[in-house]
Amino acid sequence: MASKAFGIDFGTSTIKIYKKGQGIVLDERNIVAISGKNIIATGNDAFDMYEKAPANINVSYPVKNGVIADVANMMELLTHFIGRIGGAKRFGSSAADYIVATPTDITEVERRAFYDLIASSNLKVGRIKIVEKPIADAVGAGLDVMTARGVMIVDIGADTTEVSILSLGGIVLSKLIPVGGNRLDEAIKNMVKRKYNLYIGDKTAENIKKKLASAITSVEASVKVYGRDVVSGLPTEMEVNSNDVFEAIAEYMYSIIDAIKIILERTPPEISSDIIDSGIYITGGSAGIFALDELMRKETDLKINICPDPANTVVNGLGQILENPQLATLADTIRSKALS
Repeated sequence: MASKAFGIDFGTSTIKIYKKGQGIVLDERNIVAISGKNIIATGNDAFDMYEKAPANINVSYPVKNGVIADVANMMELLTHFIGRIGGAKRFGSSAADYIVATPTDITEVERRAFYDLIASSNLKVGRIKIVEKPIADAVGAGLDVMTARGVMIVDIGADTTEVSILSLGGIVLSKLIPVGGNRLDEAIKNMVKRKYNLYIGDKTAENIKKKLASAITSVEASVKVYGRDVVSGLPTEMEVNSNDVFEAIAEYMYSIIDAIKIILERTPPEISSDIIDSGIYITGGSAGIFALDELMRKETDLKINICPDPANTVVNGLGQILENPQLATLADTIRSKALS
């Protein structure tokens, strides 16, 4: 392996990069601001412009639903970020190896896009490997995926939730559904417009979610929000109640639970017994929703484990695969003939 190696989690909302020997060296919003053909801001700086920029500045996310939707801008972002953290440019002194996490339930064309993104970039590239995201997720959560013991992991991301069963270093079953943190934000925006006659932005909806989102109704809380009155069109302030937020997101919580039940129904009996013993592991940025474990425990009658630092389990898993030679074979899930 090259002296430099990076593990990259191209998340819909954030991009996270692990540098071998140093740990997580980048954790920024996966967003770019463009004026004409020029990139004027990336990452967190571009996010500050989101929903505030004039018409001549386009602020967008290159990754949608877990896959690369805008290859050109994602390539520019990647080159910028790797250069910032000391990666090798095309004419640099030495090449760097890359390992990338990809969702399981995507097409070969979508999977190849991650590979080609790095191979075609203005970076000096050594070897490129791809590991399926649930495997990196489980490794980052501290689970032993190399044994015959079955593991169930649920990653609630920004645009998608991936429910997976793992055993012997591979994926037995996996289901990707279009429900994630962004869908919850959208539901909160619509609820606030309908119930409070108030237009709010994505950032405000995300803030409400972080402060008030709960999987149960027993919590009473409220938060002041600012937006534009639907009737008068003037800026105004409202107080949003946690029960209204619960009603807005409840159906999406149950969509995730339904996906879990579907996978459990298809799980081989011997693995089912392992899951009964160890429970279900929850990761992803929305794993921190209050009482999510309580709701899932009630609906599945299984032990629910909310992983520590759930937003970083995938990138930490990539890091462990980079650092530990015994885990290196996990990255060989790449379909070499299709991607050669």
